Amino acid sequence: QLVESGGALVQAGGSLGLSCAASGFDLDAYAIAWFRKVPGKEREGVSCINSGGGITHYVDSVKGRFTISRDKAKNTASLQMTGLKPEDTGVYYCAADYSPCLEARPITSRDYSVWGQGTRVTVSS
Repeated sequence: QLVESGGALVQAGGSLGLSCAASGFDLDAYAIAWFRKVPGKEREGVSCINSGGGITHYVDSVKGRFTISRDKAKNTASLQMTGLKPEDTGVYYCAADYSPCLEARPITSRDYSVWGQGTRVTVSS
């Protein structure tokens, strides 16, 4: 089970940190991804990190603003978001699977089988 937290209402230009906690399994063996869903649009892969933490990948729209990380000891993953824009608004989900996270590989929901319930991020202009 994955549980996200940290979603909030924030002004444009602000920062926010999301957390994803795993229970019942060791997250360390899994690649982790963050997705976001905006009403009327398909769920979008935002970032991923491989099981070892040495490879990270970001969608172009968040490069330089978002940072994904993982904490083996805490069995968690995080998404630090800075320079937030209204278009970053959405429900953010973390997901895990054995699927690789590679720079050349799109972050797609079908590659991930374990999902959290989501946490809402709203960026006001």
